[in-house]
Amino acid sequence: MNMATTRMRTPQPHDLIWIDDPEAFVAGEPLPDWADAAWLARAPVVVRRDQASDGRIPVGLRGRSRAQRHAAWLTAAQCARVMSPDAIARQARWRDHPRLAEIPALRELSRVAPRLDDRQLEWGVTGAVGFALASDIDVLHRGSDVDLLISCPTALSDDETQWLGALIDGAYEARLDIQVATPFGAFALRERMRTGGRVLLKTATGPVLCADPWQPA
Repeated sequence: MNMATTRMRTPQPHDLIWIDDPEAFVAGEPLPDWADAAWLARAPVVVRRDQASDGRIPVGLRGRSRAQRHAAWLTAAQCARVMSPDAIARQARWRDHPRLAEIPALRELSRVAPRLDDRQLEWGVTGAVGFALASDIDVLHRGSDVDLLISCPTALSDDETQWLGALIDGAYEARLDIQVATPFGAFALRERMRTGGRVLLKTATGPVLCADPWQPA
């Protein structure tokens, strides 16, 4: 697999992690039947927002269907490879995906990716599309959404917010959802556009309702 990986990097929410020893992980965790060692040898887990006092990494396991989700914890020693959403975007594997003509989400991503690059935004692909592109496990269907993550250490300008909002509204091949990551957490751009400001900021210690996600109370 042509994989852009990062070693010794602190995993961030939405990163994908391949487990070093799936057999040992399965033996040490109470897991659903579908999350067996054979599946986890292929399928990465997704870093989620949570925290543990012992430094373990909060992850979510996903199977082939939406109903197959499970929260778990991973130690740094169990991380074989880490792949970030922006690394998935840089690979741009949707361009030659064998189901490009069949899956609307892949065509929508093909349409919006050059526009995001032109704006020089730091963006990445998450959700089912990101999982499928990174792992070569086909979990996509005609109703799949396009989930993107925009990293914004400083506040979006009004122009950038309006431009991204128009990008969401202009999606026609598949639903487009954008999460904006700030130094304190992440929020849904669609919600901010709807409310005009106040959003539910997802943080490692739980959701926070705030008017300014770059300066939460």
